[in-house]
Amino acid sequence: MLDINFVENNLDYVKKQLNKRGLDFSLEIDFIVKLNIERKNVLKDVEIKKSLKNSLSKEIGLLMKNNELDKVEKNKNQVNELNSDIEVLDKKLFSIINKLNEKLLYIPNIPNEHMPIGLSDEDNPIIKVWNSDNLVKHKKPHWEIASQLNLVDFESGPKLSGSRFVVYKEQGSKLVRALTNILLDKHISVGYKEITVPLIVNAAAMQGTGQLPKFEEDAYKVGEQYLIPTGEVPLTNLHANEILDYKKLPIKYTTFSQCFRKEAGSAGKDTKGLIRLHQFNKVELVKITDQESSFNELELMLVDAESILQLFNLPYRIVELCTGDVGFSSTKTFDIEVWFPEQNKYREISSVSNCIDFQSRNMATRYKTKDGKTKLVHTLNGSGVAIDRLVGAILENYWDGEKLILPEILKAWFDNQEYIK
Repeated sequence: MLDINFVENNLDYVKKQLNKRGLDFSLEIDFIVKLNIERKNVLKDVEIKKSLKNSLSKEIGLLMKNNELDKVEKNKNQVNELNSDIEVLDKKLFSIINKLNEKLLYIPNIPNEHMPIGLSDEDNPIIKVWNSDNLVKHKKPHWEIASQLNLVDFESGPKLSGSRFVVYKEQGSKLVRALTNILLDKHISVGYKEITVPLIVNAAAMQGTGQLPKFEEDAYKVGEQYLIPTGEVPLTNLHANEILDYKKLPIKYTTFSQCFRKEAGSAGKDTKGLIRLHQFNKVELVKITDQESSFNELELMLVDAESILQLFNLPYRIVELCTGDVGFSSTKTFDIEVWFPEQNKYREISSVSNCIDFQSRNMATRYKTKDGKTKLVHTLNGSGVAIDRLVGAILENYWDGEKLILPEILKAWFDNQEYIK
């Protein structure tokens, strides 16, 4: 969540930046600032009354020594009245703080000052294009290729679980396993530590990274817990409520996990194939950094993510997300989009974001600076990459009309075969 004191002290700036997201947050911001002023006034009253109570309580001891019993009784009555007042004010303060935090949890992160202005993904500027000189083009979608090669069973998934679920088979399962190992090994080679995380987390973890309460309808709930929508949630929360040593930063984690999303706002989109599934495979990247280096670490994470597509020689481009497309928790995001020949366009396969202190404030993840000060860490996350989409991109880009030519890096996983047919 946002720092309410920063919001109050920079009211016009915060409104201006948030409204660039394409919605008007002015009323919400005014309301939370009003709540914060009320919180401070009540807190001031509580502190005044507690101070007076302490003074009266100290006086009672002196009055008892001097045997001034009438004054002792008067002070005790005043203390009792103050206790009642303080109890009422404490309850009021607790209610205000809860309401304030509840409202703040629905306010997104502030876009950075240099973020491109726009309303949708159509306004995202292209930052880089790679290997686009000879783009493959054909009319065979990856789901038809996968079915023809007996790699994916698109009928058994719905039979077992419903729409947007798939079953990988034989060499298709091997392909997912191979890709997972290749991706993890690559990230580990540049300093990420591999972690295996639970697929079910509690509400506090989901709130920590900003999924709750705003996006609860997109989450699968299991009792009072949630299936993870991305490995970002457990990885980032590993250091919730901790104070880290600055010497250990940046912390770099990677994990492979299955992820679960209801895709509540995606009805009718990508109903076929591997692009938009309720259960999907992903290698995630997370960094926890100090406040000074996070934007530089974002650029390095982007390089780490795009290096995966270079391993497979897949054409891709990088776009910077505009104010109307950037995610809820992010202050700066790059998307990597891989080429899909049948669709004749680039599709997102990785998103790399800097959330600065937006998540760490929820999680109370801090670090001690060199001079002993305690500050909130900055958190970054990125896909490294979405494996099902990578499968789809490989199928379409390496299809020669009859068989799947295997990328060089995959051949060792398939007994040095040249292709799958």
